[in-house]
Amino acid sequence: MAGKLTAVMASRVLGGTGLVGRSASSSVLRTRSGLGLPVGRHIVPEKTLPEEDELDWDNGTPFPEPCVDRIASTVGKYEALAWMCGGLSFFAGLGLLAVWNDKASKIPFAPKVYPYNNLHLELGGDPDA
Repeated sequence: MAGKLTAVMASRVLGGTGLVGRSASSSVLRTRSGLGLPVGRHIVPEKTLPEEDELDWDNGTPFPEPCVDRIASTVGKYEALAWMCGGLSFFAGLGLLAVWNDKASKIPFAPKVYPYNNLHLELGGDPDA
């Protein structure tokens, strides 16, 4: 299965089945100066993949790696829960502190000073005061 990407295989990768797909795939390979796809060799599977095949990162080395880090043996579920609750409570406390200390919401606009004694008479104030 490991091999060079041919024009027919590139046509299948790009979704083409006929002459148009082959010409498009060959032009793509030609524009990349014959270097192939940007992520390396792309092997089109010819048979069904095994179950959970996407969980292994196989880049052609003799020892494929798991995609998901296996940290379950080093961190217990209650320790992970404690770390998660501690982090969430820190951010909740930080948010509450920001809401409590928000001066802009207490005075949503800048106080404006009007002429004529701050429009005392026009706003219904006592003229004798």
